[in-house]
Amino acid sequence: MSQDWRPTCALELLRLRAQVLAGIRQFFADRSVLEVETPLLSHSIGTDPHLEFFTAEYLSPGTVCMLQARQERARRSPGMVCMPQASREQARSPAGQTLFLQTSPEFAMKRLLAAGSGSIYQIGKAFRNGEAGRFHNPEFTMLEWYRVGFTLPQLMDEIAELICGLFSGQSLQETQRVSYQNIFVSFTGLDPLVFSYSDYCAYARECGLSEAVAICGHDHALWLDFLFSHKVQPQLGENALCMVYGYPACQSSLARINEHNALTTDRVEIFINGIELGNGYYELADAEEQSRRFDKEQAIRQQQKLPVTVKDQRLIAALQSGLPDCSGVAIGLDRLLMLLSGSASIDDVLSFPIYRA
Repeated sequence: MSQDWRPTCALELLRLRAQVLAGIRQFFADRSVLEVETPLLSHSIGTDPHLEFFTAEYLSPGTVCMLQARQERARRSPGMVCMPQASREQARSPAGQTLFLQTSPEFAMKRLLAAGSGSIYQIGKAFRNGEAGRFHNPEFTMLEWYRVGFTLPQLMDEIAELICGLFSGQSLQETQRVSYQNIFVSFTGLDPLVFSYSDYCAYARECGLSEAVAICGHDHALWLDFLFSHKVQPQLGENALCMVYGYPACQSSLARINEHNALTTDRVEIFINGIELGNGYYELADAEEQSRRFDKEQAIRQQQKLPVTVKDQRLIAALQSGLPDCSGVAIGLDRLLMLLSGSASIDDVLSFPIYRA
């Protein structure tokens, strides 16, 4: 414990982080993309059943004063405090509001876009509960940006410019762009766009991944996540930036369904050396469709007995007002720093990971 106060990263990596942040800001300044800040605490949170979140209790100034007054009366007259059980419970738990630490700044940034901000970016903290390990810390740094008027291919061009620029001098191989369907078929022989439970089960057993049958059941999206992470992702982007686009529609998340192929969605994920760095979309602008997707995810959370979420009605209202055509992406900067520095663990690029925070 005597050394517990020290940072886990080397001081030169603190300097590398500062250089990377400066380089990112210059990149967007050169393109007249506005830097913004949005709240870390919000009244609502994303409904994605794959993400766990942190909550915080907010006590308004009036509530705090009421609590302090009760405590002072109790201190002055401890023998005279007599109240019904319900009142005693209320005194111990004054009225407050549950707020959520954001897993991404996406919803707030889209509200800015709907308000006419134009193209924007943000470098900030995000929080995800239950995540810790070689590539995860519950508090991490995210770069997120949105380009008004950009199609997904145009956004992919800009992602490549930024990433390859940050890796200049490290001789990344030529950027790779592959469709999800093609890469999934090439490594598994399975069609990711057409779900065959028997074929997926047979493949999992052949590969020694029999646990997938119990884990995934008849959920196509779960099967894709499981098989992709075990059999495809480790092979992606060997010393190169690899962009996988055209994800199956069952993994549409916050992206639009492709107008030419309803089985796919306008979504891209980026990888280097098998490490996922980011996730981007041609953004869904249909308020009714977004609300339906939130409801569907909330139903899944209820079925799986996951913590209840609060649907972001302000985002829905912003979409109703009108989100401009845009594409956006979120990139984990700590993982990017791991790759830039050749570090084996996220702890090596953080000043104080969760166990030393």
